[in-house]
Amino acid sequence: MYKASISLATTCPNRDGTCGYEGCAFCSGEGSGEFATKQDQDILSQIDNAIEKVSSKIDDNTGFIAYFQSFTTTYVSPMVLRLALKDAMNHPRIESIAIATRPDCLDEEVMAIISEINKQIPVSVELGLQTISDEVAADFGRGYKTSVYDEAVRLLHGEGIEVVTHVIFGLPGETVDDMMATIKHCVEVGTDGFKFTCLYLLEGTRYGQRWKQGDIVPLEMEEYFDIVEKALEFIPFEIPILRVTGDGPKKILLAPMWTANKRQVVNYINRRFA
Repeated sequence: MYKASISLATTCPNRDGTCGYEGCAFCSGEGSGEFATKQDQDILSQIDNAIEKVSSKIDDNTGFIAYFQSFTTTYVSPMVLRLALKDAMNHPRIESIAIATRPDCLDEEVMAIISEINKQIPVSVELGLQTISDEVAADFGRGYKTSVYDEAVRLLHGEGIEVVTHVIFGLPGETVDDMMATIKHCVEVGTDGFKFTCLYLLEGTRYGQRWKQGDIVPLEMEEYFDIVEKALEFIPFEIPILRVTGDGPKKILLAPMWTANKRQVVNYINRRFA
């Protein structure tokens, strides 16, 4: 299975004034869903283009997950969301749907739509939690409490929908113990999967500016994977890790620069975790 990363013409409560105007301190806007296809195409065309990008390295019978990646997918009108999900579901190569969103953007009508689609094709919802520390989250401007995440997981599970939790390691103000507390909490709440990334600093972001001022020290590669390895100790074997680390768009990446060398990172992962 491959993910075909696609986009809806949406934004985020942290950018339109609902929770704020500047977005999270680590998000450039440009870097949100940078690998997704562009929003000016219809959903079927986006899926076709995403499949074409990887066509040279896949078999003809490879299945695809339609991954609504950019910004907050469910932060659109219910009609737009329903039509987009149905379009994706009806694409002949799509076997599953993944929806990236925020826990505070899952109202009753949105939940009903996702539940409706999930009865026809497997759906997972990816929630951008990053940390359970409300203090750290307030520093980067998340805009909701951890209790909102907990309730979102409960509601999604009530509809039989799997949840994947996004976690960032290396946020300012967090110790390794704090990061492990996030992992333990998510396991206890019942996440069905994790996506990890280290904090990377991007041009045009508040955290990027703080890095320039010497206020943020990014994790080195070995240091980051020490944290990943420790996190794995607290995660039951049956819970998958869908992403071990991420990388920011190179043209605006400030640090840590090791994240830009994907081949080096993959080789290191393979050696370390063999």
